[in-house]
Amino acid sequence: SSSGGNSSVNAIAIQSDGKIVIGGNFTTYAGTTRERIARLNSDGSLDTSFDSSSGGNSSVNALAIQSDGKILIGGYFTSYAGTTRERIARLNSDGSLDTSFNSSSGANSVVNAIAIQSDGKIVIGGWFSTYAGTTRQYIARLNSDGSLDTSFSSWADSGVYALAIQSDGKIIIGGEFTTYAGTTRQRVARLNSDGSLDTSFNSSSGADSGVYALAIQSD
Repeated sequence: SSSGGNSSVNAIAIQSDGKIVIGGNFTTYAGTTRERIARLNSDGSLDTSFDSSSGGNSSVNALAIQSDGKILIGGYFTSYAGTTRERIARLNSDGSLDTSFNSSSGANSVVNAIAIQSDGKIVIGGWFSTYAGTTRQYIARLNSDGSLDTSFSSWADSGVYALAIQSDGKIIIGGEFTTYAGTTRQRVARLNSDGSLDTSFNSSSGADSGVYALAIQSD
């Protein structure tokens, strides 16, 4: 990748076949137009079968690959391939827009993190305060078609940068927040599957500055 992207890479995800999806601010990779997302072969060369030459109109900050090979992207963009998609979109495995996922009225500010539940629902975190015109404080859950899952509510008081889903369906969030649902949680918290605070996880005296990444160990 000595001739890689012409601007920053913000997110990386690896497909089951070993190919590598990257998202960021770049508009070319190895001199070829790729608008803020690209797929690489395992040797770092551009996978030209993935065409994002007309991709996102602004940066991609988050990536997640579904079990069917479709790719979720989140970031600052408001369109993909000229079609309105408000800061989250789903792509087919060839880089084209999956029009069955409708986020034309999506998040009202940046999406920083995406995690896919075992049931196919999609959890997103960022700096948004609404999704599809409905109040959601920095975290939301979507149905597999991009619509808002109204059974999941959220009450963070500041931005979310990182998400991870436990095997039991509980959700760990990290970011800039210091309260969740009015309860002190210092930049990391655990939520129940309906978005309510899991009070058994006590981070009331937690991190003293932002949390940007999370990973769950096997234990």
